[in-house]
Amino acid sequence: MSTQRIGAFDTVAEQDYLHFYENERLKYQDVVRTLQFSHEDVAKATRVPLGSVRYDDGKIPRELRARIREWAVLLNLVAGHFKGDTQQTVSWFTVPNPLLGDVAPRDMIRFGRYKKLYKFVLNALAENRR
Repeated sequence: MSTQRIGAFDTVAEQDYLHFYENERLKYQDVVRTLQFSHEDVAKATRVPLGSVRYDDGKIPRELRARIREWAVLLNLVAGHFKGDTQQTVSWFTVPNPLLGDVAPRDMIRFGRYKKLYKFVLNALAENRR
């Protein structure tokens, strides 16, 4: 896939298609559930110790908060491509993708390859706008 020109505002979705925010607060568990991650998966993907994986606002570690926020952005970008269809979005994240070496996008996140996946999605969306 060739690299396409990505606009300054193309890095976030136009809206919260997957309803991850309530009163401007991210619902961390909803993001994790959408990716079908276990506590162990979250710990591995974020490099946060398993015992520190929690989602209540007052106790969520800063690193975990930042990573889940990134995942929410990525999920909503893909949902935007599918016009907000949650089922298609979840399917895209769970089915192995030949353009990603036959790895499912959710597994890329789980293995700590979020940044590579994020760039892939941004380039794919830019290419689709052509």
